[in-house]
Amino acid sequence: MTQIFPRFIHTMAVLLLCTLLANGQSVPGLDTRHYDIIAASSADRIQTDIQKLVDFGTRNTLSDTVSDTRGIGAARRWIKAEYDKISAACGGCLEVYFQWNLVKAGESRRIANDTWVVNVVAIQRGTRYPNRFVIMSGDIDSRVSDATDATSDSPGANDNASGMAGAIEAARILTKYSFPSSIVYTGLSGEEQGLFGGRGLAAKAKEDGWEIIGILNNDMIGNIEGVDGVIDNRAFRIFSEPTPVTETDQERNRRRFSGGEVDGISRQLARYVHRMTSTYMPEMNPIMIYRLDRFGRGGHHRPFNDAGYAGIRIMEAHENYNRQHQDLREEDGIKYGDVIEGVNFDYAAKLTAVNAISLAGMAWAPPEPKNVKIGGAVRPSTSLAWDKIDDENLAGYKIYWRDTTSPQWQYSRFVGDVDSYTLDGIVIDNFLFGVAAVGKDGNESMVVFPSGSIRRN
Repeated sequence: MTQIFPRFIHTMAVLLLCTLLANGQSVPGLDTRHYDIIAASSADRIQTDIQKLVDFGTRNTLSDTVSDTRGIGAARRWIKAEYDKISAACGGCLEVYFQWNLVKAGESRRIANDTWVVNVVAIQRGTRYPNRFVIMSGDIDSRVSDATDATSDSPGANDNASGMAGAIEAARILTKYSFPSSIVYTGLSGEEQGLFGGRGLAAKAKEDGWEIIGILNNDMIGNIEGVDGVIDNRAFRIFSEPTPVTETDQERNRRRFSGGEVDGISRQLARYVHRMTSTYMPEMNPIMIYRLDRFGRGGHHRPFNDAGYAGIRIMEAHENYNRQHQDLREEDGIKYGDVIEGVNFDYAAKLTAVNAISLAGMAWAPPEPKNVKIGGAVRPSTSLAWDKIDDENLAGYKIYWRDTTSPQWQYSRFVGDVDSYTLDGIVIDNFLFGVAAVGKDGNESMVVFPSGSIRRN
């Protein structure tokens, strides 16, 4: 026993050294700024913002747009004013505006008359890649049992003042930093009538040629007490679709022979958020859900997915349906309605921090490698190649791989600032592979799954 323990220590030291060195280069370490971002997320500020949104009485998409104290018009003007205030504090670092979308009567059974669906957009422009965006969204609107009821009180404290407050708080935190890529903090409207706010912004992004890294849709991030009786203030869910709906028949056919059924861009985004949480917030328990959204339901990331962008939904692990889409009432001793008493502000602050470090990590990281290709059929090794990126922060590239049945990337190797690498002894048939760009500050891009093959000479 006395000989085994020193041998174990020696082996672990060798393994640690191997992970720190690759091709003579040091592997960048963790970016400790993320711990400061986590600590800055304030439950008190989130509570104040949720209370303010609740105090508008109703935020139904069809509600009053003229009043200064009630309805969705007052709510969206207040949200814009908050972003303007945040921008003033950072010397005008945010571009804040309303983004308008006219929804014609009959486009949804929940919209009887022509209605302006108005989003609030705040852009923190990147210093090197101003047209490259990572987005955090919350929903402005609320509803009761009848989605067309524009007059009854609809506090929408958790659904979705919690997500909207999180997007505002993330802006307060991250505007204290500068990023090479742009970050968008947005409040989307018309979600309960048919995801119209997301449709409008996704269409506008496509029209303007935005390069979207991904959108983090936050829809209900404040409830810890499920209708199933479970109380959990640590777990949360990440919903993501497996492959893009915009893929071509050729891309779909390639997957039959090379794999990648669960390796689309939205799934890689979900894995990124999972990894950032596990690395910097190990007290939290992210749960990957292999589904676009909850069974038979939808959220505002879907319009971005439909347009070909990476998008995921971040939300609580245990929903309470008594507090969703309900008229305010009490029946048989059960209270119904989405009131502020059902929100846990510390939990909402934690999930806001999850978003903030994920946004920051992607915005600080170099762009992901392009044209990743793979080869290795009938060989005892796997080769990958990619187009190098011209980025002053680039330290090099990291190859990831995992068992074909594993949901997460299990293994990795930092290979330096090269455009190809061969993993000797790693048989291509038994694993799935990807490549990420690594910054000198330790931040990484999303992992890119190979989209082509290396041809043998």
